[in-house]
Amino acid sequence: MPVKVSVVIPVYNPGTYIEDCVASLRRQSLPPDEFEAIFVDDGSTDDTPARLDALAAEVANITVIHQEASGWSGKPRNVGIAASQGEFVMFVDNDDYLGDEALERMYDYAVANGADVVVGKMAGKGRGVPVELFRRNHPRATVDNAPLIDSLTPHKMFRRAFLDRIGLRFPEGRRRLEDHVFVTEAYLRADNVSVLSDYVCYYHLKRDDASNAGFQRFDPVGYFANLREALDVVEKYTEPGPTRDRLFRRWLRNEMVERMRGRRLLAAPEDYRKELFTEIRSVVVERFGPGVSAGLQPTQQVVAALIADGRLDDLVAFAEWEVSVASSVEPDGVEWDGGVLRVGLSAELTSDGKPMTFPAEGSAAPLSGPPASVAEAVDWVGAHSVAGFKRATVDLLLRERSSSAQYFQPVEFTRETVPGEDGRVRLVLRGTAALDPATAADGGPLDAGLWDVFVRVKLGGWTKQSRLGPVSLKGRTAADAGVAGGRVVLPYWTAKQGTLALDVDTAGERLQLGRVTPGEVTVTGDRVEVPVPFHVPGDTPVLLRLTGGSGAASAKEVTGTLRPQDSGALLEAVLPVGDLTGAAWRVALSPAPHAEEPRFHPLPFELRVKGSGVQVVAVRPPRPATGQPLVRRARRLAGRLVRRLRARAK
Repeated sequence: MPVKVSVVIPVYNPGTYIEDCVASLRRQSLPPDEFEAIFVDDGSTDDTPARLDALAAEVANITVIHQEASGWSGKPRNVGIAASQGEFVMFVDNDDYLGDEALERMYDYAVANGADVVVGKMAGKGRGVPVELFRRNHPRATVDNAPLIDSLTPHKMFRRAFLDRIGLRFPEGRRRLEDHVFVTEAYLRADNVSVLSDYVCYYHLKRDDASNAGFQRFDPVGYFANLREALDVVEKYTEPGPTRDRLFRRWLRNEMVERMRGRRLLAAPEDYRKELFTEIRSVVVERFGPGVSAGLQPTQQVVAALIADGRLDDLVAFAEWEVSVASSVEPDGVEWDGGVLRVGLSAELTSDGKPMTFPAEGSAAPLSGPPASVAEAVDWVGAHSVAGFKRATVDLLLRERSSSAQYFQPVEFTRETVPGEDGRVRLVLRGTAALDPATAADGGPLDAGLWDVFVRVKLGGWTKQSRLGPVSLKGRTAADAGVAGGRVVLPYWTAKQGTLALDVDTAGERLQLGRVTPGEVTVTGDRVEVPVPFHVPGDTPVLLRLTGGSGAASAKEVTGTLRPQDSGALLEAVLPVGDLTGAAWRVALSPAPHAEEPRFHPLPFELRVKGSGVQVVAVRPPRPATGQPLVRRARRLAGRLVRRLRARAK
């Protein structure tokens, strides 16, 4: 079979962090004879070279190339390209890993859309990744119709013939931002770029030792010299105007303004802060016209203006004010509507923990120059926030706790201007999110696991993301469980933080099936009806498993139906009464009757056939293996033993 994808992994002293990367390659759904993995060892001094050689001897589609240390990732990636045989080349870092279907999905998407570059959805475990870029699939994305420029890491799939045709390779040597130069040129020269957003293809991992290359302190002079090379690429392949300004804005915003803003600026040592400021200001003054900063958010415009004006002290003072700004998101009801969970919320900005207020009258007047003072800058931002409130938005995201995969959910919301004190106003967003577990993962069902609920607020030039809550209902469920897409979904408030989360198909006792009593169970002939605290969208097929008691190993499975009713659902099933004699039968319920390995939830009763009738008997909770009852029993046994020994001694 021709090789479809060559995966190139530059390697330098990853230690155990390479294990997840290797495991993800071996789990790929793309057949092993259709892709190859090329590890380029860049002079590692740990035991990785031997580990990789042993792996290559064991696995046919894995190759290892050893070379002297080059200082950065550019050369090993280029060596990997030269050795690749695939139609496409995919770059992966040695401490990250791929989704199990990533290569197959990205390759098929590239072929279907004639793409030279495919950007797969990313998840960040302990580190940030682009969010807006992955709201939906973009089969034909450009720097004008999608925020491609937000993603400049090399962890994408590139058509090998495209790289050869334009002669594109990574800058080599010990340097920064070699990926910016490479990816920017690819975006600007590709016939088509496709963004795949309905599956998490790439997982970025922040190492516990914080030794990822991107997390290291850098030399500002060298860093911004390398950044200028990325700007050179933009100038070479674009004309002066809105597109160039928008692309330049990415570097001004991410690499300069954000380093001179808020907690990031205040956390930098004073000497390093001055070094950064000097180099950043030289680039801003030298390379960016007024159209670049004009498209920034109001707070970012203020920071850019103060940088250009050389006012580091005012930047620090503005940062001290801005770190007091946060978002407050309060839940306003969590309830099932058929198979959809509706979550009400209200959101606004706070300052020093109190609702933030703004001038009653807004103004969209542009920032004509650097503000005369920090107080004037704060006033200008407030007036712009009011004038731009019509563009404020609120989004709800579900994020899986172990993998960090996240998905946007639809929210209907309104914007309210609420009178405050001293003639000022509060800006409040109120909305209701609709979470359908059967389609919440970009049209597919949510995977089993714990999903935290985040709310993303864009208001007043800030984008603030926080958990939904807290509430004081610690340890209590937010609503009964629901059944959707063959899974049991339980909304609950987290015990420590009081924030909303979803337990998808992993909950046990929290489902509160134990509150079903034998008196509520109705058996008429061979038909059984059981009220259960589950919400269902309509008649829902389920599977019952009857397990024989008294050590019997036999089990019987029958189909049933959950029918919606006001207080939950009514379980209905026909029992094989003639086969149930001679034992007590425990009952368990699975909402996934067609799954290969359905997960069953035990009900708190058992069935016993006596004559022609069926008796429903409560099941006693299991005797605790630890705790006071066991301690008391141990003490009683010890007392008996002591008394016997004393009797014998007499």
